[in-house]
Parts: sequence; C-alpha cells; structure tokens
Amino acid sequence: MTGHAHGARAAADAATIPAAGADRLTTLAIGGMSCAACVGRVERKLGRLDGVTASVNLATERARISHPASLSVDDLIATVEAAGFTASAPDVDEPGRPSTGNGPAGDPADGDPAERRRLLLTALLSLPVLALSMVPGWQFRNWQWLCFVLAAPVAVWGAAPFHVRAVRGLRHGAATMDTLVSLGVVASFGWSGYALFLGGAGTPGMTMPFSLLPAAGDGTAHLYLEAAVGVPLFVLAGRRMEARARRGTGAALRSLAELAAKEVSVRGADGAERRLPIGLLQVGDRFLVRPGERVATDGTVVSGSSALDLSLISGESHPVEVGPGSEAVGGAVNSGGLLEIRADAVGGDTQLARITRLVEDAQTGKTRAQRLADAVAAVFVPAVLTIAVTVLGFWLGAGADPQAAVTAAVAVLVVACPCALGLATPTALLAATGRGAQLGILVSGPRALERLRRIDTVVLDKTGTLTTGRMAVTAFTVRADGPDPDEVLRLAATVEQGSEHPVARAVLAYAREHGSDAPLEPAAAVGDFTATPGLGVRGVIDGRTVTVVRPPDDPDELPATLADAVRTAETAGHTAVLVTVDGAPAAVLALGDTLRPDGYRAVDHLRRLGLRPVLATGDRAATARAVARQLAITEVHAQARPQDKAALVATLREQGGRVAVVGDGVNDAAALARADLGIAMGSGTDAAIGAADVTLVREDLQAIADAVRLARRTLGTIRGNLLWAFGYNLVTVPLAAVGLLNPMLAAAAMSASSLLVVGNSLRLRAWQPPGAERTSRRRPHAPRSSANPPRPRGTRESV
Repeated sequence: MTGHAHGARAAADAATIPAAGADRLTTLAIGGMSCAACVGRVERKLGRLDGVTASVNLATERARISHPASLSVDDLIATVEAAGFTASAPDVDEPGRPSTGNGPAGDPADGDPAERRRLLLTALLSLPVLALSMVPGWQFRNWQWLCFVLAAPVAVWGAAPFHVRAVRGLRHGAATMDTLVSLGVVASFGWSGYALFLGGAGTPGMTMPFSLLPAAGDGTAHLYLEAAVGVPLFVLAGRRMEARARRGTGAALRSLAELAAKEVSVRGADGAERRLPIGLLQVGDRFLVRPGERVATDGTVVSGSSALDLSLISGESHPVEVGPGSEAVGGAVNSGGLLEIRADAVGGDTQLARITRLVEDAQTGKTRAQRLADAVAAVFVPAVLTIAVTVLGFWLGAGADPQAAVTAAVAVLVVACPCALGLATPTALLAATGRGAQLGILVSGPRALERLRRIDTVVLDKTGTLTTGRMAVTAFTVRADGPDPDEVLRLAATVEQGSEHPVARAVLAYAREHGSDAPLEPAAAVGDFTATPGLGVRGVIDGRTVTVVRPPDDPDELPATLADAVRTAETAGHTAVLVTVDGAPAAVLALGDTLRPDGYRAVDHLRRLGLRPVLATGDRAATARAVARQLAITEVHAQARPQDKAALVATLREQGGRVAVVGDGVNDAAALARADLGIAMGSGTDAAIGAADVTLVREDLQAIADAVRLARRTLGTIRGNLLWAFGYNLVTVPLAAVGLLNPMLAAAAMSASSLLVVGNSLRLRAWQPPGAERTSRRRPHAPRSSANPPRPRGTRESV
C-alpha cells in the first residue's frame, strides 16, 4: 500500500513550481511565417539568447520557449520581431479556456476579409490572362497588351504579401519561401515587359503557342504573363486551402475548448440564484446544473441526483449516476434531474483545462525526422537561389536563348517548396493528438509517440490497472482471543481515513455498513500517521498504535485463525490485509477487486502487436498468479515494492527490452519514470500521471493497444509526408533546371505539394481502432469531441 494520497499529490504539485531563477515555459503566437525556413529563423534567433531553447510549430503558429525567469516575455517578443515576424501572447477567452484560433492572424478558415478579397480579385484578373495565353485560338489582335494590363495589378498588388515578406526577410539577412515566390513573379513579369517593349512581342497580330514545356528560338521573345499571374494565384489559393485543412487537423483541440461553459447559475448564501460569467466562479461556490445543461467546472454534488453523460468527454457510452458526495467533471452533460454542485476547481486548474494544455504541448514538439527536415530547410532557400543563379548563368554561357535561360531559372525559383518540409510533422501531430484525445489517449509529445511505436515489453500494474480498483471487503476474520471485532474494525477504518487507496475506501465502506454505531474518529485525531508505498498505513489512535499492512510472507507466523484467513483469500484471488493493534495481530480483511471486463482482450491485443506482457504487483504471489491465469499472462512478479518495480524495469532494459510501464499509483511513479515509456491510467494519482508519457483517460485497457496502433500509424504518416516533401524537391528542381518545367505548372505543383502533405495528415482524423464499429453502434449520437478523466484520486498498490 502506498503513502498518504494528499501528501503524494502535494509533492507532485510542488515539483511543477519553478524555483527562483529556474527556467520557465512561455508560449507565443508567431505571425508572418510561411515555410520551414521561417521556423528555423525564429528558433535560431531565440536560441541565441542565453539559456533559451525554442520549438516553433508552423501548423499552429506557436512557439514554446524555455527561458530563464530573468528574461521577460517582452524580451522574447522583441527578439521574434527583430527576426522580421510578429509575436504576441496567445488569446485566452477565459481562465483555462484556450483560444480557438490557429494563430495571431485569427481563424484560418474564415481568414482576413482583405486576403479573401485579394484572392478573389487576383483570380478575376488572372483567369482571362491564363485563358488567352493557353488557347492560341482566342488570341485576338493586341491580346498581349490586354494581358499585360490585367497582369500588372496581379504582379504588384496581388503578390504584395510575398513581396513585403521577402523584403522584410532580406532586411534581416534571410531568405524564405516568400523570397522565391516574389523573385519568380518579378522575373516572369519583368521578362514579359522586356518582351513587349523591346523584344518584338508587342507587335499587333502576334500570337504565341502554348506548350507544357518551355520553348523558344523563333526570333521573338516569349511572354510569361501566365506565370506572372499563375504563381501568385496558385500560391494564394493553395495557402488558403492549406490553412483550412490545417484548421481541420486541430478540430479536436477546439472542440475541447467548446466544452467549457460560458455562464453558470450560482446560488448565493441567501439562496438567491444569479447567472455569472464562468470566469467569476470561485472555488467553494455552489452552482446549479439543470437537465440538458453542461457542468460548468469540476466539483462535488451537494444535492440532487442525476445521470451525467460523459460521452463527449471520456468517450464512455453509458451515463454515470451521481448523487450527494459524487464527483462531477466539468464539461459533462446533465441528462437527468437538477443538481447543486460545489466548485472544487476553476479556470486552469480543471481537468478539461489540464487536458487541453497537454494536447497543446504535445503538438509543439518535433520528431527526430522533423528536426532533420528543419535542418535542411534552414539552408534550403539559399540553396535554391544559388541553383537558380547557376542555371541562368549556365544556359546563357552555353549559348542558349536568353528567354529559355530565364524560363529555367524562374521555374527553379517557383517549383522549390520548403513548405511541405515544415508541415510534414506538425499537421500529422495535430491530427493524431486530436484523434487520440477523442479516443481517450493523451500523448505528451512526438518523442513519446516515437517510443510508443518501438516498445516490445509492457509491465502492467494490477490494482486500478488490470482491475477496476473498486474493492469490497469479502471477509472479516478476527483473532479468537483478540479485542472486540467492532473495535478492531473501527480502529482500522479510522486510520485508513488518511488514504484514498481502493483498500482504504473499501475498509471505510465496510465499517460504515457493518460496524457499530459508534462514530469514527476524525482523520485529524490520528496521530503519527505514516504510509509506506507498497506496505500499508500506520497511526496512533487513543494511545494505541494501529497498522493496516500487508501480511507476512509466511502466513504461519500469524495465529492459526488469521493464517487460514490469509490462505483462503489468496486461493480465491483476493487481497488480504492484516490489522494489528499495539503490535499484536488482531484481524484479517479479505478484499475482492474485479478484473476489468476487457482485460483478457486487451492483453491479447498486446500480444498480437508483438508486445510481451509482464504483471508486476505488490500483492502476494498467490493472488497475483490467480489474476495472471485469468489474463493468460505467464510472467508474474509479485510482492513488488516501488523500488522493486523500478529495478524490474531496469533489468528488462538491460536485457535489451524497450519497456513501457502501465500504472496508476504513487508507487508506480518511479517505474513509470524509469521506463522507456510511462503509461498512466487517467483515474490514477497526479504523481503517476506526471511521471507518465501517455495518459489513458478511457476506462478501457484496450486503449493501450489503440495507443500503440495510433503511434505506428502517425509515425508512418509523418515518414510518408517527409518522403514526399524531400522526393518532390529532388525530382522537380532538376526538371526545372534543365528547362523541362513551365513556370506556371511549377507554381501549381508547388502549391499541390503542401496540400498533399496536409491532406495525408488529415486521414488520421478518421482513423479507427479495431472494434470501433462496435463502439459506434453502441453510441449512435454525435461523435466524441474530446477526452477528460474523472478527478484524479490518490491511489496505492494493493497490499
């Protein structure tokens, strides 16, 4: 048994408070980024500050910055702005309620009205130019001058965002995707102007055939007005579609925010009811939840009874009955009677806010492959500029027609695309973490995904993990010549009040139902209370020392009656605890804990995925073996104290295993932290969740296998995205360099490359684990939009 749950929770909370001078984490919204080269520039600029590390996400337009406490947020913003971008603290609608936008520019799906007008007018001006340039039969007398007049505002005003960002980048000594687009438009339009005014292309009656491949050599300079308008049109349209698609990848995160209530009905001390904004709700306030309304925040039911629909929070299809004393989770829908609830947490301290932060944090990280892609992107644009200049010089030096040389150089500038490199990982992470949240799987970041994909051994805790953790006393045996049974039960229940472990709750419930009418002493009356993880609890009551602990390894050390009770409990697969009073064995309590109904199927799924299940429990060997037999687990480690579990993990890793630990208690925290991957049950302690890389919100052990499958699918998607991003440039840039790619088609291909990467990532939103069809048939209503665990309770390993 573990120690006092409240103490464990306090220790976990204290670990998250930075000491004086310690690093802090700050999130900034970054505006003006267009490609992976921009990401690299922001990270390098921030990284030059002493003690600062930054991870910038192109898809979410967020920067997660670790910096010394002495460095203010204003200093970070100034540094980003010095790199040529905008920066601000992300919008927060309410405490603990994240902004639903996708960056400083606002909602990318709706977009800036001015940018929508820019795209619309660019399309209206560009389409006639494209039609006349591509269909020789439509080329009337002086058509080229009409095209020039229509193309001029597109090349200047339509492409203005690219020109402005390109100039801003040059002022800071950097080149980005906007630099390539801007140069391509200027070169195409400039060459067309030269051809019209000086190259003979302005002659009335001139016609120009269209070819998918550049052609020259008829003595008349060709026009590239279709490229001058096509490049900004395709890039503007592509980025708008890309932004809408990127917004789709973050839909689950926004749905988390939408679960938070905006107003709440608070009942005052005088009994009067008033409506308040959720931001004004305080801990301890009592609020009402009527049928059909959403629970405003985490709390405890004071009066009333009802059923709470958690399907939009935890994915559980069945409603949960609540009454006075029951816990209510913010975001749940009241499907029954009127409830009065006391607020236990508000704002950023609620479970919904904590999960939202966890999902947001997971989306800012990078896989090893993405870090390689970012390193390539840092030199990508300068390399493309060098290639374009080299191509132009080569063709001119080789005696080729100047317009052919210009065509090849412009095509190189336009076709190169570092955008896909920058979007390959973030968009997949956005979609995967959002989908994971819908399935009740919260992943701390991309590195956890990488480790989750590669694990081959899973160490499983028993109580609260393989079992429901809802224990009940099945037998109470007292020593024949011992103290009064009611008195022993009262003492045991009194000392157990200091713990929230399932054993403690079971003993308390049994004492209230079967004990004497004498009230229990308050928990504060227990002196010298101590709890040892994996062993039990101890306290002094009325001058008597009382312990509720694990029985000795050899039951024969106990009086015969108690030894027989221990053996009987173990044979039945139950847990036995020994109560001592003043050092003398007084009674044995047998506690039964049912296996999770999906336990066997979950373990079987792990084996099918090639994983090796190992049971490690603090329970006695006979009880552990009984559970293992029911789950077909062959490797069992019983009577394992917290340090024993950590040592087991170390041994398995030394043997070459890649080990994941699944647990829910304080005593699992050390093993969770030492493993290659820690997986915590969402109903477990804060210490266990804090030490874990993955949290399973869903009360379903099959979520472990689903998490592994999701990780494998996500990393497969990321690899596919990066393969396309690298392969696209490796193929198209050489084609453009040798003159086999028309600049206009190059612009379309460049936009399509980013859309393909984002579209491939969006497929993760529809990913379904095996058996999902069965779940959907049980729950035909609206799809789940988030995941949220019940309020964490301190737990301890069974004795």
